[in-house]
Amino acid sequence: MLTGSKSIKPKIKLHCIQSLKFSLKQGNTLPFVLMINLEIPAKPNYSLVLYYVADRPVNNDSLLEKFLDGTDAFRDSIFKLKPSIVEGYWMVKHAVGTKAFLLGKAVSCKYFRQDNFLEIDVDIGSSSVARSVIGLVLGYVTSLVVDLAILIEANEEAELPEYILGSVRLNRVRTNSL
Repeated sequence: MLTGSKSIKPKIKLHCIQSLKFSLKQGNTLPFVLMINLEIPAKPNYSLVLYYVADRPVNNDSLLEKFLDGTDAFRDSIFKLKPSIVEGYWMVKHAVGTKAFLLGKAVSCKYFRQDNFLEIDVDIGSSSVARSVIGLVLGYVTSLVVDLAILIEANEEAELPEYILGSVRLNRVRTNSL
């Protein structure tokens, strides 16, 4: 349902959606955009910014609609990330793991909602555990292939099966070229 991604190294901190400029003719509507800004603590700091654009309208009464229109506390309770180190050192694979976890419970997430988008700023530096793991990952990032899947957790049988909102593969990222 949602596709796309982009990685940037910010010079100043902005809400990423604010930097987008759209020119629309009257009567046209924008597709829904989910933007996730993973704020990565390092020297210098990095942001992995993922944009996912809906290819169809969000279904009424779906779990996705509840997530989009819910409170920040509700979003935190179901916003998940599933990492997978596809290629890399055993030590990094072990530290990262492959189990999906609730991002909103592990680190600080800020949500910015408008009619046609939701921006989620994920502060990885807000957790000492996450900061330690990302520090290890950054030390080996040029030799890693990492898959990340973004999900929302189903808590009721009617919401099953869970589905992936979007995913990205990071292939031997060279931070010195960002």
